Amino acid sequence: MQLCQITRKTTLKAFFLFGILSFTFALAQNAGAAKETDSVVGAGVGAGVGAGLSAGPEPELTEENPKLKNGNGKIPLADLQRFTTVVDNIRSYYVKPTEDSNLFENAIRGMLAGLDPHSSYLDTEEYTEIKAQTAGKFGGLGVEVLPEDGFIRVISPIDDTPAQKAGVHAGDLIIRLNDTPVKGLSVREAIEMMRGEKGSKIVLTIIRQGESKPLLIPVIRDTITMQSVKSKMLDDQYGYVRVSQFQSNSGEDLIRAVQTLKKNNNGKLKGLILDLRNNPGGVFESSVQISDAFLDRDKLKFDGVIVYTKGRIPNSQIKEKAHAGDILGGAPIVILVNGGSASASEIVAGALQDHKRAVVVGTQTFGKGSVQTLIPLKDKRGLKLTTALYYTPAGRSIQAIGIKPDIAVESLKIPAPQPDELSNLYLREEFLQGHLENGNNAKTANPKAKGDKDKPELPLINSDYQLYEGLNILKGLALLTPA
Repeated sequence: MQLCQITRKTTLKAFFLFGILSFTFALAQNAGAAKETDSVVGAGVGAGVGAGLSAGPEPELTEENPKLKNGNGKIPLADLQRFTTVVDNIRSYYVKPTEDSNLFENAIRGMLAGLDPHSSYLDTEEYTEIKAQTAGKFGGLGVEVLPEDGFIRVISPIDDTPAQKAGVHAGDLIIRLNDTPVKGLSVREAIEMMRGEKGSKIVLTIIRQGESKPLLIPVIRDTITMQSVKSKMLDDQYGYVRVSQFQSNSGEDLIRAVQTLKKNNNGKLKGLILDLRNNPGGVFESSVQISDAFLDRDKLKFDGVIVYTKGRIPNSQIKEKAHAGDILGGAPIVILVNGGSASASEIVAGALQDHKRAVVVGTQTFGKGSVQTLIPLKDKRGLKLTTALYYTPAGRSIQAIGIKPDIAVESLKIPAPQPDELSNLYLREEFLQGHLENGNNAKTANPKAKGDKDKPELPLINSDYQLYEGLNILKGLALLTPA
């Protein structure tokens, strides 16, 4: 989660967070110097892949008076007396002695937890870990999750990580860690169990929709080096860019990737697939930069807006706008999304969808449209508080709804055709003794002589059905787009 904090005297500057409250299970070793805009993926506690932003004047929010006035601002004395009475009863009658500091910290946790799933109180360790930042390299499983009804719901496995390679899917519900049930564990206890040394194994017991019984998935912890942007050519002059997470440099990386694809194809692409499936979010500024790369301000409605936010504090009124120019020169775009696409992914998909710049293909996205602010407290503690909602250019709030695709395409498994075991027995001209050679000097190929190890790659329809359909849609759009 992109969490930023700057103090100037006693005034706090609001930094807003876009992302899923999640827990990246990782070793404590962080690699490289932390940059202020890198995603937090360190020791594995505390807030999901998100984004921080700041703009405008500083709100009237200070350590001495960390509140906005609500009504007459009076303290509810009756409620305060009831609270102190409960504390006094616990002190006097609870079966074991208690520390006042624990009672008050637990009370604060409950107060924040009762607001929404993304607001939380951060003790010293959590606050330190949530601010720890890396350059996209960490140890662990490589999975973004959310607590749900006492269990752990997988939002998305990160590309090329142990969790993804082991077969963990978006939407999986983790119910057991090795032999220990998740139910009854605190979030911190679950995190500690999922940490471990590089090379060590943990077995996840998972409930998956469509499966009749729980799955046992062993995962080997490893050091994970993340490359957030990957690209390749899918077909003649049709490019593909995969963004697995919005890191601080993802915007520049995507622009470079598109420029390289264009350079290798005579300076032009007929169309582009932008794959945001299982992308849980990341740095807000990168999502704006990626959206802006494909939007030409002079051709847009909605005053060129990419995304805006609404909230109570002054700095929550943020509006990001596009600039002139389109890196693809108007070539069509298909965006692939699914239920693991969240937050910053939804900013990009919503912006390009509202501006009719891309066709969104896949399944409905996660629906994380709230904004969190990190508020430092004394003694290296903090609050992560929901302070605003963000909206697409057309004024849609995606909170708890998500982005609905223009064309719904489920992630289907199309089995590859099985080879005909009798095919080598069929009579063909080339098998006849003394057959004439091809008149164009082309050599005939005898399938019998071909080695079994030379297995071709599966066709796209069998390896990735959503991508296959997305490419077909992109080709259709290219036919309708003026050259």
